[in-house]
Amino acid sequence: MDKTTQALLALHYITPLTAKAVAALIQANQLERLDTLQVNQLTQTLRITPQRASAILTQFKQLYKVDMQSYYAENAIVPIPFYDENYPKSLLSIYDAPAVLYAKGNVELLKNPAIAVIGSRKASSYTSRVLQQILPELCAQKITIISGLALGADTIAHRLTMQFGGQTIAVLGSGFYHMYPRHNEQLAQQLIEQHLLLTEYAPYVKPARHHFPMRNRIVSGLSQALVVTEAAKKSGTLITTEFALDEGKDVFVVPGPIDSPLSTGTNFLLMEGAIPLLNSQQIIEALQGKIENELQ
Repeated sequence: MDKTTQALLALHYITPLTAKAVAALIQANQLERLDTLQVNQLTQTLRITPQRASAILTQFKQLYKVDMQSYYAENAIVPIPFYDENYPKSLLSIYDAPAVLYAKGNVELLKNPAIAVIGSRKASSYTSRVLQQILPELCAQKITIISGLALGADTIAHRLTMQFGGQTIAVLGSGFYHMYPRHNEQLAQQLIEQHLLLTEYAPYVKPARHHFPMRNRIVSGLSQALVVTEAAKKSGTLITTEFALDEGKDVFVVPGPIDSPLSTGTNFLLMEGAIPLLNSQQIIEALQGKIENELQ
């Protein structure tokens, strides 16, 4: 492992810096010299307090002696720095792109066309019925399905994708040593063996409430389009749609019954101009158009 990556993995284990912050360290020729850097230098480059800079440097000097490559290999974790060829280029343009992604499973899936499927944690049978109609053709077209391993719509999307012989990626809001929710630990293991788990958090990081909105920007950033099945008016699902719209992604929304609380958010999105999702062909055509534009 090169010195830059060794330093980055040690630093990112301590604090989840963004790609922009690490790029600033590299440009200042400070990342590889972090073990000898002065507190005021790190303070100025990262624009953090001297106390925070001092704590980072103290921890870094201890961790830098550890062979991070061997540590991750022993735990079947693949770290992907933002300058690595396997790091999805689409993520570099999102808000606070992570400096490192951690992967378990088939990293080749990151190269495939993908859509995100999101919805309520309290998803009804309507979500299941909709995805049973939409996903088979998407899977047949080798389109990877991305979601967040949460209960409800995420779980339905992952399981149905596997059932239909497709490929799926789950983006976590925690490190790999703390799978969340625990109810989905078995599903997570299936994804590791046959698909892909992804997180921006070092393995020891526990789930926290603020991690999940941040996780959503990666779910959106990895996909070429977004599908929303069910969502209440005040829902975390709407945060992901905001990320997608900011990134210029197509947002496909399943129209729902007007008497269902789980359709208030989705129907609101439709009123605001989202694309009503009626069949899988809409998504396939949209993705083909995006791929053709990227090749031009």
